[in-house]
Amino acid sequence: MIEQANPEPVDRADAASTPVRPGRRRSEESRRAILAAAYELLAEAGYARLTVEGVAARAGTGKQTVYRWWPGKADVLLEAVTAHARQHIPLPDTGDHAADLHAFLAATFAAATPPTTDALRALMAEAQIDPAFGTRFRDTLLRPRREALGTLLDRAHAAGALAPHLTPAAAVDLAFGLLWYRLLATGDPLDEPLAALLTRTLLR
Repeated sequence: MIEQANPEPVDRADAASTPVRPGRRRSEESRRAILAAAYELLAEAGYARLTVEGVAARAGTGKQTVYRWWPGKADVLLEAVTAHARQHIPLPDTGDHAADLHAFLAATFAAATPPTTDALRALMAEAQIDPAFGTRFRDTLLRPRREALGTLLDRAHAAGALAPHLTPAAAVDLAFGLLWYRLLATGDPLDEPLAALLTRTLLR
């Protein structure tokens, strides 16, 4: 998910992930500056004190520019986190199902560090109180991440490598359920040993 506060490189799919309001086409330089500013201010002040005005000032642009491209601060962070995931979590295809799954899970957990974890908690909370944002959150971030992991598990299932008591969909739920439980409830680490344990649990 980004060199913490620097969402590089630009992925065109990310740029299209949040509806752009009518007006001038987005400048990629301004877009990167705004996403980086949002991450920096989130790390410094927390989500509750994060404002569009503050993000615009840090990015050296006007708040009208931010509102032209995003509905509000939650959508700015959503695009930043989505870009971060695309950049830092590859979808391997080496033919070794255990190695591919372990690499994906380890990269996913490694990407879940501050301020990204702060952003994820804030976005999940926002999704519970704003149904429209909740839909964008699921469509933009959650569903693509589930589909990526599902691709690996479908391959394993087709090769007879998935644990016999699991379906690919249930295995996806177990993996991301564990991630969100630790993020939101216990605060226990998301690390490489956990990725290794989960890989052994999901595969034969």
